[in-house]
Amino acid sequence: MRRLYTLLAAILLMVPAAAQSQEKKADISGKWLFSVTSELGTGTPTVTFKQSGDSLTGHYSSATFGEADFRGTFKDQKLTFSIKVDAGGNAITVTYSGQMDGENAMKGTVDFGGMGAGTFTGKRQP
Repeated sequence: MRRLYTLLAAILLMVPAAAQSQEKKADISGKWLFSVTSELGTGTPTVTFKQSGDSLTGHYSSATFGEADFRGTFKDQKLTFSIKVDAGGNAITVTYSGQMDGENAMKGTVDFGGMGAGTFTGKRQP
């Protein structure tokens, strides 16, 4: 009986270790299509991420704000990045903060430099 308990204890200790080794760290690198909704209007920017560990770099492209490179972070399934844009002659920082919503989707909030706020969803492009 004691052998059985020892065997069961050993198996139970191995299960979490096996689960951790199989856990895959998310990588959001690639092209994403965003859908942004705010009191300022709507938009569908394209965002290209390059992830290295917890660090993000990338490129933002939209009809509203044009083109911008950015830096950000992605850790524990949560991301944040900011772009500097010209909004009608005013330089503002637009900050996206969100989290993964499955392997190929994300959602979150957008702050338009204190001039407004909104929400976004993002879908990974093939």
